Amino acid sequence: MRAFAELYAALDATNKTSEKVEALAGYFRHAPPRDAAWAVYFLTGRRLKRLLESAKLWQWATEESGLPAWLVGECYDAVGDTAETIALLLPEGAGGAEGSLSEWVETRLLPLRDLGDAERRQILLDAWRRMDHRQRFVWNKLITGAFRVGVSQNLVTRAIAEVSGVEENAIAHRLMGDWEPTEEFAARLLSRDTRDAGVSRPYPFCLAHPYEGDLAELGPPAGWLIEWKWDGIRCQLIRRGWQTFLWSRGEELITERFPEIAGLGGLLGEGTVIDGEVTAWRGGAPLPFAQLQRRIGRKTLSARILAEAPAALIAYDLLECEGRDVRERPLEWRRARLAELVERVAAPERLILSPPAPAASWEQAALLRREARARGVEGFMLKRLGSPYRVGRKRGDWWKWKIEPYAVDCVLIYAQRGSGRRASLYTDYTFGVWDGGQLVPFAKAYSGLDDAEIRRVDAFVRRNTLERFGPVRTVKPELVFELAFEGIQESTRHKSGIAVRFPRIARWRTDKKPEEADTLETVRALLGHGPSGPGEP
Repeated sequence: MRAFAELYAALDATNKTSEKVEALAGYFRHAPPRDAAWAVYFLTGRRLKRLLESAKLWQWATEESGLPAWLVGECYDAVGDTAETIALLLPEGAGGAEGSLSEWVETRLLPLRDLGDAERRQILLDAWRRMDHRQRFVWNKLITGAFRVGVSQNLVTRAIAEVSGVEENAIAHRLMGDWEPTEEFAARLLSRDTRDAGVSRPYPFCLAHPYEGDLAELGPPAGWLIEWKWDGIRCQLIRRGWQTFLWSRGEELITERFPEIAGLGGLLGEGTVIDGEVTAWRGGAPLPFAQLQRRIGRKTLSARILAEAPAALIAYDLLECEGRDVRERPLEWRRARLAELVERVAAPERLILSPPAPAASWEQAALLRREARARGVEGFMLKRLGSPYRVGRKRGDWWKWKIEPYAVDCVLIYAQRGSGRRASLYTDYTFGVWDGGQLVPFAKAYSGLDDAEIRRVDAFVRRNTLERFGPVRTVKPELVFELAFEGIQESTRHKSGIAVRFPRIARWRTDKKPEEADTLETVRALLGHGPSGPGEP
C-alpha cells in the first residue's frame, strides 16, 4: 500500500509524460504480480462497485475527527474533494500502514460491501489510524470510486511495454475488454508470448485528430478515403468461438442492448472483427441521436423501442479476417475485404458499409461538407488509403474534419464552485437566454476558459452575488459568453424547452452587453438546421 501511495504522489506531482512513464515503470518493475494487477486496474480507470454509502463514510469520518458536522461541511466546501477532506481532517495516524496493495484491497476494501455497519466502521477506523496522510488519501479515493491521477491508459501501456519488452500494441490489446486483477492476469500481461487474443477481447480503437490546416497539404484527395462522420456509438462487432460480442469504445459490452446487431454474428465468418458506428437507422438514413439515447440506458427493450429506434452498424473497417489480425494491412485492402463481407451478409438495414463521399477534389469536399447537418452527420473522416489501423490517437493517417458547432451568446446567471483543485473557485456556470424580457436557464458549461479568465469570473461572482441557494450563487446578469455546442433538441425536462449536447464556453464576449445576448426564439430556430447535432468522435 505504501508503494502504491508513493506512486500516486509521484504521478500527481508532475505534468511531464516522461516522468509519469518512469514512475509507472519503476513501480511495475518491483511490484508483486497481484499488486501490479490491482494497480493497472485502478490506473486504467476501472472502479469497484459501490462499497459504502457516502453518508456513512462522512458520519464515521466526522466522529473520528471530533469536529462538528457543520465545520466538516465547510471544510468540504473549501476543499471540494471527499477523499482529501477526510484525509486532512482525521487525527495523525500511526505513521504508515504496512501490507501490500492487493492485501488491503482484497481483505479490507472488498469485504466492505457485504459486512454490517459495525464491522465496516471498525475496518475504516483501523485503516485510518494506521495510515499516514498519503495512504489515507489514496485509500479514500478507492472507497469513493474517485481514483483519478492524470494518467491515460496509453501511458500505463507504455510503462508495461517498457518493463516487459512486449510491443505496446500487444499490451494495449490485453488491457481491452473484461479481465480480473489476478496474479494470473499479471503474468499474461507481462508475457512475451503474444498468441493470446481472448475470445471476446476487442482491439484498441484507432482514433483521429481534428484537422485544422490547409487540405492541400494532405496531397491529392485520390490518396484518401473521404467518408461521412456518423453520430452514434463507436463499437467493434466480434465473432469468435462461435459467439458474438459488441464492445463500445468505452470498453462496455453492449451486445444485449442491440439484438438486431448481435444477430449479425451468425452471418459473419468465424474470426471476424468489424469496427464501426452503431446508429439509429431507418429507411436508408440515420435517425437523430436522441433516438439512440432512448436505448442506451435501458435494461430491457420493449417492442415499441425496437420498432421506433432500430439500430444498424455502419461498418468502417475490418480488423480481423478468418481469425487473422489484419490491422497492419493497408486501409484500401481492409476496405475491399469489408465491402465483400457486407455484400455477402446482405442485411442492408443492419450492416451498412460506410459510403465514401463523392468528392474528386478538396473544393468539392468542402462544398459537400455543408450538407452534413442536413444528412444527420458530423462532417467528414479523412483516412489515408495506405494506412494501417493504429492504436490510439496518432497523427498523420486519420483526421476528423468536423462541421462548425452551433454557437449562442448567453448571459451568466448562476455559478457554483468546482471540485478537486478548483474547489475554491467558481468554475461551474449556468447561462441564460432572453425570453419575453426574462433570462431563462439554457445550458451549463464547465470548460473553455483559461486560468486567468476563471479567476476574473470568480472575482466577479464574489462581488456580484445576489442570492444563495446552498452552493449555488445567483449573480448579476452582466457577463456575456459565446457558448458552443454540438447538437440541439427539444426537451420537456428543461425550463427552456431545449437541451444541447456537449456545451462549452467558446469565448468571453466582453464586446457585448447583456441585452445583446440571444433569445430563446433564436435558439429554437436552430432546431430546423438538421435532424441531429454532432457528437463525440
